[in-house]
Order: sequence, then C-alpha cells, then structure tokens
Amino acid sequence: MAEIGRVIKFYNSFFFVKVGDEIIPCKLRGLLKRDKKIGSAVYVGDFVEISRLKDKSGVIERVQSRRNILIRPSIANVDRVILTFAVDAPKLHPLLLNRFLVLAEKSTLAEIIICINKIDLMSKENFLSEYEPLYKILRTSTIKGTGIDELKKILASGVTVFAGPSGVGKSSLLNAVDKSLKLKVGKVSEKILRGKHTTRISELIEFGGGFLVDTPGFSAVDLTEAGLDKKNLWHCFKEFAPFAASCKFLNGCSHSHEPDCGVKSAVERGEILRERYESYLTLLEEVNI
Repeated sequence: MAEIGRVIKFYNSFFFVKVGDEIIPCKLRGLLKRDKKIGSAVYVGDFVEISRLKDKSGVIERVQSRRNILIRPSIANVDRVILTFAVDAPKLHPLLLNRFLVLAEKSTLAEIIICINKIDLMSKENFLSEYEPLYKILRTSTIKGTGIDELKKILASGVTVFAGPSGVGKSSLLNAVDKSLKLKVGKVSEKILRGKHTTRISELIEFGGGFLVDTPGFSAVDLTEAGLDKKNLWHCFKEFAPFAASCKFLNGCSHSHEPDCGVKSAVERGEILRERYESYLTLLEEVNI
C-alpha cells in the first residue's frame, strides 16, 4: 500500500521522505528515472507516494502536484522566501538583490521578505528603506539580537526558504533563532570580501509548526534557467504593472527603448525607483537572446 510523505532532503542519490514520525531513504521508480538529471523529477519539499521495501528503504512511485517550485535552490511547495543580505562584509549590491527578487517573483511565492543582516555595521538609518513600499524588510543582528524574535515568529509556520549570497549570515541567524540547530558557520574571506560556502545541501529542517531551509549560498543566478526572457522579465518587477498599461506599444513594449513608454515615464517622475529600473535593463540584456 502506497504511503504519502514529504521529501525533506536529497543526499547521496537518496531522497529522504518523512512519513509520520519516520524518515525513509528512497530511490526513484521506473518512469521517474527516465529524467537523466538527478533531482529534477523530484524536489525537496515535494509530497510523494512511496512503497516500502523489505530492507526498510522505499521507492518513490509518484509525485503529487506542486503549488510552486523555487528553481535555485530547488525547493517545491514553498510558502515564503527570506532573501538575506548583509549591510556590509560582504556589501549589498543592488543588481544582486534584484536578481534574487526576480527569481523569487518568477517562482510565484506567496511571501517575499528581504532580510538585512549585520545592521550593527549600519551607518545609514533604515538601510534599504526605499524598497519598503515593495517588500517587507526585516533588519537583524546576531550581535545585538535585533529582529530575532520577529524572525522566530515568521518561521513558526509553513516552509520558509533562506536564500542569499554566501557570508551574509544565514546560518548564524538560524542558529540565533534556535541554538539546537548548530548549523555550520563560515567566515568572510578578507582577501576577496565574499563569504565561503558552508551549507552543502538543501534540506527541510523542522522548526515549530513549520520547516525552514538553509540553502547553499550562491552569487550568480542564470535567469534563463528559470524560464525568463525579454517578454516576461518585466512582470517580475511588480511596480511596473500599473504604468505598463499606458505604453504606446501595449503588447510589445520592452520598457527599454520604445517611445511613449509608461514605465520609463514613471522612472523619470520618480514613481519607480531608478535603481530597480537600471537593474531591470541590465537583466534584460542577459535574457535578450
């Protein structure tokens, strides 16, 4: 008889499936194996049907329908993503921030939060306040304990993915929320001013009534891998939508060079943040193939 469980980890060619209070190491069955890319047929976070084997392992027979997929890192059925950056060490680059935001928007997640960590290093009050009309901003410091209680409340339900560059303190934040997690923490390289990768695998970690995911840090995201192109990229900049309706070329405007563009006019009037628009133009060049 098939049982339903949730994939909480993929490691060493095994999918670890939580069924009730048990965690069953599983392989893929038949048709699922035909996808040559290991892990592409089944993602961490998937609800799957498994059958048990005599050696107490299992076989994944079928994957249930997904609500969403976060492409990088590969996690299914996510409730929210917390995009974590640091005020300094390493510095926050607007293009990288917007790259992550675009990827999160493309994944149609219900909740996107920007976490600004290491605010004890902050010289400017309300750092990144210009993004607050668009996204919830959570400011944290493991040194001062700022924002840790609020973060704990956010993590108490659903599946929360932590994503962001290496070295910004994702693992340190989670350890501050719950010391029993004991996630490995790396240091920022003084030579290259970037973090070292310490999280090696994506894994659902039970916390309160939900799950959290501390993902491998990465600084480069291939937007075309997420299905983005010159026609749909602008939809991931949600503040563009009210102004795009007034573009002269309503159905074909790229919001880059066309005349009488509602989005460009909004930028000039200060109704769209110029930093966001400039990031859009840079990313448009990447997907304009």
